[in-house]
Amino acid sequence: MQRTRPVSAKPVSVAETAPSPPVTMADIEAAAKAIAGKVENTPLRYSRTLSEITGAQVWIKFENLQFTASFKERGALNKLLSLSNSEKAAGVIAMSAGNHAQGVAYHASRLGIPSTIVMPKGTPSVKVEHTRNFGANVIIHGDTLADADAHARGLEKSQGLTFVHPFDDPHVIAGQGTIGLEIMDELADFDAVVVSVGGGGLSAGIATAIKSRRPAVAIYGVEPALYPSLSAELRGEEAKVGGATIAEGIAVKKVGRLTAQILRQLMEKVIVVEEDALERAVTLFVTVEKTVAEGAGAAGLAALLAEPELFRNRKVVVILSGGNIDTRLLASVLTRSLVREKRITSIRIIGNDQPGLLASVSTVIGDNGGNIIEVNHNRLALDVPAKGAEFDITIETRDARHTQEIIDALTSAGFPPRPHT
Repeated sequence: MQRTRPVSAKPVSVAETAPSPPVTMADIEAAAKAIAGKVENTPLRYSRTLSEITGAQVWIKFENLQFTASFKERGALNKLLSLSNSEKAAGVIAMSAGNHAQGVAYHASRLGIPSTIVMPKGTPSVKVEHTRNFGANVIIHGDTLADADAHARGLEKSQGLTFVHPFDDPHVIAGQGTIGLEIMDELADFDAVVVSVGGGGLSAGIATAIKSRRPAVAIYGVEPALYPSLSAELRGEEAKVGGATIAEGIAVKKVGRLTAQILRQLMEKVIVVEEDALERAVTLFVTVEKTVAEGAGAAGLAALLAEPELFRNRKVVVILSGGNIDTRLLASVLTRSLVREKRITSIRIIGNDQPGLLASVSTVIGDNGGNIIEVNHNRLALDVPAKGAEFDITIETRDARHTQEIIDALTSAGFPPRPHT
């Protein structure tokens, strides 16, 4: 069973004096006017199939259909438009693992603003390439986002540039909040919004917008189990983070100061999901919705898969926040899904090392509709007789039942598959 660790935001006593919100509904409405016509008002669509799979009434907000394939350009553009003429002339600098970088680079180039982007090593090549193509000066520095951030901050001071923060900036948060306005303009009623959380800019903006008009709507954040930064923040603990996640876009060590302030007040719960749920969500977006989602972009759907009872029969908006996934990683995720479904499986055959053995086995597999992808022939295995041979055969089938039918046919033909040791 999928493991999750839900974390509820701390309730605030009525007696407490809440600080002034970093971003207001007025800020988000102003951002919507500023960026109107310059970013996409992305589709919000009901998914009958995902609703059947999850048990919720699922609506998808397709932010992967922005020009840069991510919501990030909303906040980046709103920040750039807020700069003075002298700040625009001097140029901007940003630190990002990809999506924020592309948003800043694209809109800075469009507005004639020089841009420099510092990206850590290990950033997906597709994001680095696109950022350069959008006209930015890309600098690869450091092993982590923290390393890249420190280098960018140094260049900000030494070159007199304006730093465009990926999430902890009121203009950026307000820009991301315009998604909430679009959702409310299209849906008369809904019960919950599920959104990925990295630094918190997207979730803070959406929560501010929606809670301002529809306070009964629940806002759920989602983060990868390897980077439970917001969960730790809400508990008042130091986050234990690290590891290779397919949701690198939300793999942050610490959420923003401003975003944490907002989310502590407005977010109902944070759901922490494991990698297999993220992989399954990416796969479902491809196979069901015929659209591409990166790991971070698919986190909202991963939460519905991991916590079906929490969302059952509720009208839920899932934010598909981005689609910039490396093609090799996407291929790996899709292939691994075939293995999980037993549509690709490896079987081991041991028999006498004589001409025709492999041909006979192949005939049985082919006659039963299986497709052989790969064969490894091992004559040196010590657990096989000296006159024997061992074959590891990878086959592609329709589904788990078809795989079992082929195994049964091989057994009946005298070639029973053996377990791998």
